[in-house]
Amino acid sequence: MAEVVCKATRESFGMALCEMAKTNKDIVVLDADLSAATKTSIFQKEFPERFCNCGIAEGNMLGVAAGLAAAGKIPVAASFAMFATGRAYEQIRNSVAYPHLNVKIAGSHAGISTCEDGATHQCLEDIALMRTLPGMTVLNPADHYEMMEATKAALKLDGPVYIRLGRLAIDSFNAPETYKFELGKGITLHEGNDVAVIASGLVVNEARKAVEALEAEGINARLINIHTIKPIDREIIIKAAQECGQLITVEEHNVIGGLADAVCEVTSAECPVKVTRIGVYDRFGYSGPAWELLEKFGLTETNIKKVIKETVNK
Repeated sequence: MAEVVCKATRESFGMALCEMAKTNKDIVVLDADLSAATKTSIFQKEFPERFCNCGIAEGNMLGVAAGLAAAGKIPVAASFAMFATGRAYEQIRNSVAYPHLNVKIAGSHAGISTCEDGATHQCLEDIALMRTLPGMTVLNPADHYEMMEATKAALKLDGPVYIRLGRLAIDSFNAPETYKFELGKGITLHEGNDVAVIASGLVVNEARKAVEALEAEGINARLINIHTIKPIDREIIIKAAQECGQLITVEEHNVIGGLADAVCEVTSAECPVKVTRIGVYDRFGYSGPAWELLEKFGLTETNIKKVIKETVNK
């Protein structure tokens, strides 16, 4: 049995950066004065000559990243998701995505699990913003092992990538000896045909616990982990829609523009089925302990179980 590692995916990201940088000298890292929080400080400690603190100037940081990419480097620009994708959106659009430059954008402290930082720092729109940009790959890994492999894959990919990082330490559920990451391919974690639960990021583990608990009650739910929001795995979604007849999406994001909408875009075109959404419903978050906020917004095992049972019973 694989060792369970309790880490925030932001830390896993920092570890993967260092691992890749040992063999690829073109990797450089930029941060907007938040390296201790984004964990790019791990890279900074090992490769100080390839690290630049751009200060609290995210737009400028993305401009610098674009210039480095145009010069042949592989820049990674990191900040809180709210500022990396929100404040610097114009620079990402015009200086990175439009010329399709090889820039990797890391958005830490995404979702509502940023605790007491409150609504101004709880980014619930980052996936929506990034997936609308032509040519942008959007990743939302679920645990330590997945983040390590996703970061490595992002650094090998030629083109702009947005990687969503979590602040909250969570238990891993993947086994490193058998886990295989493939860009654009979802992973079926649990088989079942009563309903298909499609989850992404931190809440995948909560969905996993809910699905496994319901198996003892005779409810066999399929669980799919979508670590790549864009390009999304259309095949796995269509197959689930055809075989299960109804879907539930789970995301730590606004249900507008995120995973739910991405799934509905696929099903509406290929296999129309009922899709029940678990996420944040068109509102801002607020300050509070991380797990209490997740519980309040229905993103923990308890509510996911409740919604699955209600969906199946209907």
